[in-house]
Amino acid sequence: MNYREITLLFSAAVAGGAINSVAGGGGFLSFPALMLTGVPSINANATSTVALWPGTLASTGAYRKLLTAEMLKRIAPLIVITVLGSLLGSYLLLKTRQAAFDRMVPWLLLAATLLFSLSGKIAARIVPRQVGQKPTRLRFALIALAQAGVAVYIGYFGAGVGIVMLALLSMMGVENIHTMNGLKTLLATFGNATAIAMFVIAHAIFWPQAMLMVVGAVLGGYGGAYFAQKLSGGAVRGLVIAIGCAMTMYFFWKTWGI
Repeated sequence: MNYREITLLFSAAVAGGAINSVAGGGGFLSFPALMLTGVPSINANATSTVALWPGTLASTGAYRKLLTAEMLKRIAPLIVITVLGSLLGSYLLLKTRQAAFDRMVPWLLLAATLLFSLSGKIAARIVPRQVGQKPTRLRFALIALAQAGVAVYIGYFGAGVGIVMLALLSMMGVENIHTMNGLKTLLATFGNATAIAMFVIAHAIFWPQAMLMVVGAVLGGYGGAYFAQKLSGGAVRGLVIAIGCAMTMYFFWKTWGI
């Protein structure tokens, strides 16, 4: 790596870690940055996952005061589902041609952004919110099924998936945006750890680039989570939607020329 490549990768990791701590989608900075430095697309995806994972873990630590024992107990089944789904997703990635996978990304992001933008209205219409009460068995089963799909995507690519998890957590009755962010980063931490194990076994990671970006992602992840908690819930929601829209437009332009 030359000086410009080092600067690009480190800066992308800092920004990606910060974005992941707020809404997810940091991979849309780290992944293209790696490709611009000559890393093949599949390897860039695996290396990006490794690079951003410590930042996600650091973000979870920043939200630790909001992750109560009762809240963790509520989402324990989702953690198991996330691990299993991510295992399948990472396996599918290693067996998929990059060209086909690239063309799916903008559509997945569009759906995720719309889902989060409308999550409050959807939840109000489908299931009345009951603050402090657990969801019904049917409601939780549907959320778990959706999280299984999310988990496969985490292992397959993962960028932007935080928006979907925020929407699902909202439909579980979690009202506080900061608590939702903490739970989202916790689930992403487990899912990405599983994917990383698969990528290590497959020798798909470019380690020098990954180690450089780990440092930047940790700094960005912890700092982003800390400052996100200083903002109002409405401001964070607006930022989440703005990030989702920006990522969606960029990848439609990049992939489809729209």
